[in-house]
Formats: sequence, structure tokens, C-alpha cells
Amino acid sequence: MQQITMGQAVQQALFEEMRRDPDVFIAGEGVGQSIHESPIMPTYGLLKEFGPSRVKDTPVSEAAIAGLAVGSSVMGLRPVVEIMFNPFITIASDQIVNHAAKLRYLSGGKSTFPMVVRVKTGAGFGAGCQHSHNLEAWVAHCPGLKVVMPGTPADAKGLLKSAIRDDNPVIFIEDMMLYFAPGQVPKEDYSIPIGVADIKKQGKDVTVVTWSKMLGVAFKAATELSKEGIEIEIVDLRTLAPLDKETILQSVRKTGRLVILHEATRTGGFGGEIAALVAEEAFGDLKAPIKRVAAPDIPVPFSPPLEQFYIPNEGQLIQAVKTLTSL
Repeated sequence: MQQITMGQAVQQALFEEMRRDPDVFIAGEGVGQSIHESPIMPTYGLLKEFGPSRVKDTPVSEAAIAGLAVGSSVMGLRPVVEIMFNPFITIASDQIVNHAAKLRYLSGGKSTFPMVVRVKTGAGFGAGCQHSHNLEAWVAHCPGLKVVMPGTPADAKGLLKSAIRDDNPVIFIEDMMLYFAPGQVPKEDYSIPIGVADIKKQGKDVTVVTWSKMLGVAFKAATELSKEGIEIEIVDLRTLAPLDKETILQSVRKTGRLVILHEATRTGGFGGEIAALVAEEAFGDLKAPIKRVAAPDIPVPFSPPLEQFYIPNEGQLIQAVKTLTSL
């Protein structure tokens, strides 16, 4: 095992997959002559080893980047393209939603369209609403796309390898604050299957379903709640589409209580889908109403104190859990 950050884990996955398969290439704004010239950033060093034919710096045009990915996957390559900030995926949405997501269906399943769209997301670094909006629910709503959101370095490396080897388009969403978060990561080649959630902490009182950066918030809350004798079970989805329904339902049937925690805004967020799933298939097992802890329905503020107000924290999760256990 090695202790590395999530940015380094993503970087390792890219290096290893590009060495393994010459059809894999990467493209995006600043992926070669990087504006993030740091050894802990995901694309650092790729240009030096693989050259400009496989590490393509692109113009600032997300639509063109996504179109490049769709076209090259149609021709048999395995592109990994980067959208620098999650809100900019709206500019690329025609290529991703109307083409990448539907081409395999339109071919009757006879053709494959392997491509990975790496998307940076998350609030907390003062970049304002045009750079920090979390839009995972938008892409998870689109049939034909797989949506992955890792919360640990080990998961990021294993899941990105699976995404690159997948024959379908995968949206791989990386929270930028996690680039600096260290964790234990295997040195050997390994992959983690897409569509399999992970119970990061066993518990008996309340199920907390979460993903990406909010996993850390859940662990902070778990530590405080344990001091009061409340043990939460933390389910890390890791993949939003396809959704691992069974792991969620089994956990809720065990604890009888559910809190869904995510950083995206509440209304129309992916937490609503999980709440509906549990209400439809495990309503009789619930001992209390389902609760959501999410960001308020406002644009992400630029002001640091207001931005911290926007991001869900362990205090809000603790309060939600205590409300359920007191009923």
C-alpha cells in the first residue's frame, strides 16, 4: 500500500491505463502544458511520457472537447477528456446527452462507444457559482450514461480504471477538494466495478447514504455520534448510475432509518431519487421519516463565510440523525 492523495491516485490510473492500452488518450484544457503544474494534480507528467499525440491540449471549448471524445470513440479509440469545472458541462451537453449517451442504443447494441468525461466539481475553494455548481443529478438523469463519484483515493484509482476499460460513456466526477486528501491506495493494478456501493462504516441505528466529498463529513459526524451511543452506517454510493439499489435497501432494512447527505442543492438533487427508492421498496421497514441533508437552493456563494454556509456539514448531519433516533 501507499499513502497518496486522490489527485495522485487519478494520475496513477491515467499513467497505468495509457501504458496498458495505446488507444487511450487524454484531451482537455491544460492537461498537457498544465495550468495546474503540480505533482499532485491528475494530469501532471503525462505530456512528458506520452507526447502531444496522446496528451492533447485543447481550445477553451467544452463542446469541442466532448465532440472530440464522441468522434474518436466512434472510430475505435478510448478518449479520456476533461471538463475543467462541472457547470461547464452544460456547454458540452449536446454531445454528451444527445450523442454519447444514445449512440449505442441507436446502433442496436452492435457498436461500442468507450469514452470517459472527467469532470471537476465541488465548492470550498472560493471559485464562485459559475465554477462550483454540483450537477451530478443532471447526468444521472440521462439514460445511457454511467456516473461515478469517488470519495477516496483508492476508489478513485480503481473506478477510473474500470471507467476507461468500459465500452460505454462514463461521466467521472472528481471533487477538487479531494485532490489534496490522502489515503491508502494499493500499488498493484486493480479495478473496482462500476455500480457497486461500499459500506464504509457498519452501524445499527441510522443509514447515511452519501458520496464524494460528503463521505468525510459523514465520518466526522459518526465520530461525534458514537460518543453518545449512536452508531450510523455509512453507505458510499461511489456510482450514481447504475445505482446499487440492493446495498441501500439492505442497510435501511437493518437500521430502519435513512438520512441522505449530498453537497448538491436539495431540490431535484439525487437524494430525492434515493428517498423515492426506499419509499417504494422499503417503506414498511422504516421506523422514522426519511431525511435529506443537502445544500440550500441557492447559487454557490463566492464569499468564503457564505460558501461555508452553503456546504453541508457534520453539525447538520448530527442534528438530522438525532431527530430520527428521538422519534
